Amino acid sequence: MSEKISGVMLLNVCTVLEECENKLAILGNIMPHYNKAHPEARAINIFICHRQFVAKVITDVLVELREKGTFESLFQAVEEKKKKKAQLQDIIKRDQECSQAIEDLQKQLVDIRKEEKRDEMIAHLKDQLQEATFKTGLEREYVKNSVELQVYQAQKLNALSQKELQDEILLLLKKIEEEKCVHKETETFLKKHQANLEEKLEFWMQRYERDTEEKEKEMDTLRSSKANNLTKLQDLAKRCVECEKVIIEDRMKKENLQMQREKELLERQSATKIQAWWRGTMVRKGLGALKKAKKPKAKPGKKDRKKK
Repeated sequence: MSEKISGVMLLNVCTVLEECENKLAILGNIMPHYNKAHPEARAINIFICHRQFVAKVITDVLVELREKGTFESLFQAVEEKKKKKAQLQDIIKRDQECSQAIEDLQKQLVDIRKEEKRDEMIAHLKDQLQEATFKTGLEREYVKNSVELQVYQAQKLNALSQKELQDEILLLLKKIEEEKCVHKETETFLKKHQANLEEKLEFWMQRYERDTEEKEKEMDTLRSSKANNLTKLQDLAKRCVECEKVIIEDRMKKENLQMQREKELLERQSATKIQAWWRGTMVRKGLGALKKAKKPKAKPGKKDRKKK
């Protein structure tokens, strides 16, 4: 049994526990929620379980303190937690023992299977050995019979082919004689053909030298003609330049003469206009020999005298 508390101590304890309860509630509201695939999901879930356990214990203790002034539920919660932890550790230990026993049994099973497979393999190899021995005996018998048959056939063929070989040798000797004759005739023909080709080569070499010499002479003639034509062309070019120069000078003289004539004509026309203008001015202003004659004044008549 726990001691009963009251008064100020009870109030202080309840205040502290209420503050803890509120903080745990706030912590539960702000805790993130992850799915199972998240790497921190397991740690968060464990923390949430611990928070819920502590919050429940504090709530139960607060209720007991307010109603009875005791906190027996706290000791009960701790004892229950210890029992659950011991049970969990016992379960984990038994699970580990079971896992170890399963591993041992699996190893034994593997060893047993290996032994069974080894026995089966030995029996299988024995069967294969017997089968191979039997096949080897058959193959040896077959090879022996085959070799004997081949030897017999070879002896028979040798006996039969000796006459054929002699006939073939005679035929080959005859063909060799024929080939010798053909070779001799071919050699004679090739020698004649070679002599003919050498004669043609000599002819064409002489003709090549003669044609080359003629072409060289033609080239010399063409070079000389080209040099003469080049000299004439240079002379013609020089004359053309001189003629062009004379033509340009003559054209410039004609242009200067034409400009001089036009200038003189313009000067004469200008002088004529100036003279005409000056005469007109002299006449209008009565200057010089072209001055206008003044009209004589009328003499006073009889009427004027009478008036006087």
